[in-house]
Amino acid sequence: MNTYKLDFRVRDYECDLQGIVNNANYQHYLEHARHEYIRTLGISFSDLHDQGIDFVVARIEMAFKTPLRSKDDFYVTVEMKKEGIRWVFYQNIYRSSDEARVVKARVDSVCLIHGKLGNYEFNVEV
Repeated sequence: MNTYKLDFRVRDYECDLQGIVNNANYQHYLEHARHEYIRTLGISFSDLHDQGIDFVVARIEMAFKTPLRSKDDFYVTVEMKKEGIRWVFYQNIYRSSDEARVVKARVDSVCLIHGKLGNYEFNVEV
């Protein structure tokens, strides 16, 4: 399994009153990293959609380990694996300054082909 890595920096507006990143923003970081990873594989979600093929999130598990704060540099890792009809993304968020794990996540996605659950195979090595 190849590991993809994408760098980020926390923006002020992503933080809540406690000065830490609001929990919902971690899902945005994970999603953006997944989409960028898929793009590097030469896969276009919009092209697939035009063909009637849509990948949707079926389940997300997230374990919050330590918070990020404004202006923290961090990175998200992505590994993708086929499990039955699901494409599973194993993702982590790490704070760059000390390599502390911030979030550990598993994202299960499924494919809808013309609106019906289907089994789609990417033509790529993962």
